Amino acid sequence: MKRSEINAIIKKFEKLLEDHCFELPPFLKFTPEEWETKGHEYDEIRDNMLGWDVTDYGMGDYDHLGLALITIRNGNVHNDKYTKTYAEKIMMCCPGQVSPMHFHWNKMEDIINRGGGNIAFTLYNATKDEQLDMENDVLICQDGRRYYVKPGEQIILHPGESLSLYPYYYHEFIIPEDSEPVLIGEVSMCNDDNTDNRFLKPLGRFPTIEEDEPPYRLLCTEYPKAKD
Repeated sequence: MKRSEINAIIKKFEKLLEDHCFELPPFLKFTPEEWETKGHEYDEIRDNMLGWDVTDYGMGDYDHLGLALITIRNGNVHNDKYTKTYAEKIMMCCPGQVSPMHFHWNKMEDIINRGGGNIAFTLYNATKDEQLDMENDVLICQDGRRYYVKPGEQIILHPGESLSLYPYYYHEFIIPEDSEPVLIGEVSMCNDDNTDNRFLKPLGRFPTIEEDEPPYRLLCTEYPKAKD
């Protein structure tokens, strides 16, 4: 992805958050220059990859296969220094965009439609060899209601609705073309995005960036080392 594209996406995301009166913690407004001055008091942000995250899954087609998200809080499954057992994210997904089919080996999460348009989910159980289970119905846990759907049956989340996703639940979502941008929340167990995403088709998780202009905000993978 070009840096100019990432900058534009982040600014659009900030506007969507403003429209929905969703306030961010101060560190998410730091400029790259401000990050250069920050010491070890911000190690939790660096170590746990909190912050801005824009991905095209390595496919170079963000408008159709992409997601913008912010990790607001998270623990660390690899470092006992951080004892937080939960995580929270906020995401922006736009009409025509797909978050591709995947599951998590360890993480349980709730996905919440925080406002905007609708989210269309498709779900499957995973087989023992980590493929799509085309036979067994999928248990749906949706805002306190538990019911079953056929594998691959579409579920629509309207604003305010949520869906609980358990480990080994394959899931994909798309924002319909006739919808509007959606603000999506995620409340989950502590997780590691480097190791706990099993995509049905091989995909990358973080983008390769072409530097065609200076960064507006640093991504969660880009923080400089702490200033001593």
